[in-house]
Amino acid sequence: MVRRREFNEALALDGAMQIFWEKGYEATSLTDLTDRMGIQRPSLYAAFGDKKELFEAALRRYTQNHSANIRTKLQSYTSIKEGFRNYFEGLVAEEYTKTPNRGCFCINTMVELAPHDEKFEILTREHQMYLAVIFQEAIERGKQSGELKTITNTKALAQTLVVALIGLTVMMKSRPDRSFVDHAVAVILTLLQ
Repeated sequence: MVRRREFNEALALDGAMQIFWEKGYEATSLTDLTDRMGIQRPSLYAAFGDKKELFEAALRRYTQNHSANIRTKLQSYTSIKEGFRNYFEGLVAEEYTKTPNRGCFCINTMVELAPHDEKFEILTREHQMYLAVIFQEAIERGKQSGELKTITNTKALAQTLVVALIGLTVMMKSRPDRSFVDHAVAVILTLLQ
């Protein structure tokens, strides 16, 4: 008879995601994981596999939640310009008030693991492409409504906004002067005409 798991896998995975997000893959120990997840090592291995498989599951959970959150934020505004403005400005405000400043789990993975591990290169690139699709959908809604009159290549603009998002997120890890970032966001938003 198969023994029933005595812990909530979703909550345990959330715990793993949080500790990986705080410390990164390499710096997170198995003890860190079991402590945060509230489970023993045999349960970790039985439910999630090894550390790398657990990290992959945590990253996939994060990217699904992250992209759904961005889509919801952008869809909650009638004005596409206002939606992007609130998204980018909110991102900056949140990063300057959070302690510790963890940045984006996916971007952290892109920097830490993607250059050395093809699986994480692919996973992080897929997330970038998915964000570009979400941004493009919003931009196309703005074109259809007549709000964005001068945009001719919605795909290129969406990809540019993803590059800007990643650059801003990485830059904010070093806590530059707030006005530096605010001015950059203001210029990025001028692309939406």
